[in-house]
Amino acid sequence: MSKRQTILIIGGTVFLGRHIVEAALERGHEVAIFTRGVHNPDLFPQVERLRGDRDGQLDALHGRSWDAVIDTSGYLPRVVRASAELLARAVDLYAFISTISVFADTSKPGIDENSPVGWLEDETVEEITGETYGPLKALCESVVEEVYGPRALIIRPGLIVGPHDPTDRFTYWPRRVAQGGSILAPDRPEAPVQFIDVRDLAEWTIRMVEEGRTGVYNATGPDSTLTMGEVLETSRTVSGSNAEFEWVPEDFLLERNVAPWMELPLWVPATEEFEGFHRVNVDRAIAAGLTFRPLADTVRDTLAWDAQQPPDRELKAGMDQKRETELLQEWKARPDDGSVDR
Repeated sequence: MSKRQTILIIGGTVFLGRHIVEAALERGHEVAIFTRGVHNPDLFPQVERLRGDRDGQLDALHGRSWDAVIDTSGYLPRVVRASAELLARAVDLYAFISTISVFADTSKPGIDENSPVGWLEDETVEEITGETYGPLKALCESVVEEVYGPRALIIRPGLIVGPHDPTDRFTYWPRRVAQGGSILAPDRPEAPVQFIDVRDLAEWTIRMVEEGRTGVYNATGPDSTLTMGEVLETSRTVSGSNAEFEWVPEDFLLERNVAPWMELPLWVPATEEFEGFHRVNVDRAIAAGLTFRPLADTVRDTLAWDAQQPPDRELKAGMDQKRETELLQEWKARPDDGSVDR
């Protein structure tokens, strides 16, 4: 066990931040969280809860000091700069949670930490969209590196999954497979996918802080090739359902305006543009101690958490069941003329 540290977590009550708090407490650290008090305000009564808004209301951080800060909620460089500069003399290490979406080119497998990141022609833009999210995160990274230099730790996760995920971009599959029946599966079972269990990411982040590690790390997983077929088969095994997977080619899906990633989570078209999207190099993080729990554990715990939610909760990602049924009917009724390859 590393020596006890004082850690400030910006965020800490929703998803990754909440798991980072839990990991820090489990490892015996003294934790303070800085939040607006909007989401789960009564969570973690045992930690110091500082209230404010990182966009202009940082008074609660003035005059304080910690060993390290972990910034889980920085999206705009202007806002990140405010907290980074305020805490520059108050902490020894600034850990910024970024994203693999910073990369400018996902067309080639093996993207590593030195691959080029995206940029914005107008760096004052603050509207977060699918096009600006990655470049804005890259600018946030630059701010932290500028202010902290060798004291900066930049972690770039891929898709984060597991209990308390507010996006449902993974939850859809364990839930849908558990329901059983005929399931529309995208493209092909051997298609590679990458994601990381939030608890693996959180625990590793705390260990990185404990060890005083700095630099840039891609952090997704697992440490071997994972396929879409394995995700669905594991979900079926864990839930014990009677699910049957109907693998529908992406040409058919795209022609019917099925939205990759959100309407069918984990799926991105197998086009040249996205050839490396699910093949990011994470060797550096693994060498620094990143480990991955079995996929079955992630599926099982995600299902258990989902079962505790209100029964009428609608997922924020995934395909509407009526649309799925209609698409499956259309796919099965198509003329077998070879126009769409299976």
